[in-house]
Amino acid sequence: MGVVRRTLNFIYMAAGVLAALCLIAILSLIVMQMLARWTGAIFPGAPDYAGYAMAAASFLAFANALNRGAHIRVSILLNAVAPGPKRLLEIWCFGLAAAIAWYFTYYAYWFVYWSWKFNEISQGQDATALWIPQSVMVLGGGLLALALTDNLVHVLLKGQHRITRDTVESHGE
Repeated sequence: MGVVRRTLNFIYMAAGVLAALCLIAILSLIVMQMLARWTGAIFPGAPDYAGYAMAAASFLAFANALNRGAHIRVSILLNAVAPGPKRLLEIWCFGLAAAIAWYFTYYAYWFVYWSWKFNEISQGQDATALWIPQSVMVLGGGLLALALTDNLVHVLLKGQHRITRDTVESHGE
């Protein structure tokens, strides 16, 4: 089981690193577009590519953000109930969220498939085959569904989720 855990943690971290690289790509595209404007050159498709990178960054970051406690989780109720009902609520929350994420991923896959099948291209200057940027949505949605299922299984087997808090909370100092 240790190999599976290390592999999943590596996949979540790698997706987070790819999301960070997408943010760097957005910054680079914006700077290059600014330089192109200042020099009178044309950089066709830069806004489209920045949009694709933004969508990729968002979807790739979902699983990593979940496991690091960066998603908004309303835990007021969970902190107020006893351990038994808390575990049942967490099972319900992770089960429902995982089902929704898998449902999204399934239909996102078919969305990308039909974009590929009909050879849809973007309407911007870049004329990119839309299945390419859309496939990152399927990958990110699948990773989020996997992370939610991973946490659900962990709650079922160990009684607690795997979400850790990497942030420092401010108390208004």
